Amino acid sequence: MSAAGGTKAITPPDIRLRKGQTPLVCLRAYSTPIAKLADRQCDIGLVGDSVGMGLNGLSSTLGRHPRYGDHAWQGGAVRARAGALGRRSAIRLVRGGAGAGFRNAARLMAEAGCAAVKLDDGENRAATIRFLTARGVPVMAHVGLTSQANTFGGYRVQWRGGDAERIRRDAGAVTEAGALSVVLEKVPEPLARRITAEIAIPTIGIGASPTYDGKILVVDDIPGMFADFRPKFVKRYAELGAEANAAIAAYGADARERRFPAAEHLYANASNGDVA
Repeated sequence: MSAAGGTKAITPPDIRLRKGQTPLVCLRAYSTPIAKLADRQCDIGLVGDSVGMGLNGLSSTLGRHPRYGDHAWQGGAVRARAGALGRRSAIRLVRGGAGAGFRNAARLMAEAGCAAVKLDDGENRAATIRFLTARGVPVMAHVGLTSQANTFGGYRVQWRGGDAERIRRDAGAVTEAGALSVVLEKVPEPLARRITAEIAIPTIGIGASPTYDGKILVVDDIPGMFADFRPKFVKRYAELGAEANAAIAAYGADARERRFPAAEHLYANASNGDVA
């Protein structure tokens, strides 16, 4: 099913069926205009806690990270573009947060208009995943480096000590609990390959392996809009940040030198309908 050419909205069961098939294309997008562009190409749109870094300038996803209301509002903003497109709409997932219960998950889905919630952690979250899925709430799991459940020493590749076996157990636990898919973040390629072969649900990689069942990036990283740092797993396809900076600098120079606005930008005669 082509993400770019289809018109049918992808559903959680569709995601499960993509195991071993054409990789799922996933993006984290946080605004209606960007989601409208991303939706033409991607299968899954995710509104997660990286919104605090991508939009609000926070130094990490820890501390004062987006709360329930933030996710509901931001998810709704992303989801709002579906009606305007009049075509295929990618499934919207919003991070459910630690300890998410059925009421909060259902409310989040209703208010944000998303089709599933995403929960960090593996074995520790398996009971919650099982509880939610038994009540009709689709859940995407997230193991390896987890931004809110991270107690494993910072933003590093997850392989030291007992990491490998822990991550394998986590992936197996969320699969058994009924998750529709699982994100693998900062997992070494051989381990990601092994987990993808071992579990029955799609794996979605963030810096993991080309053998994934899906791939996800933050949309701002792709065109080079976020330049503070560049993770190893990011491939930039453009440098729009530099172009935007040059455009804004040119506007500033024109404004200071009174070159803007010019005659073509002025409302010369409102009486003749010049109101555009």
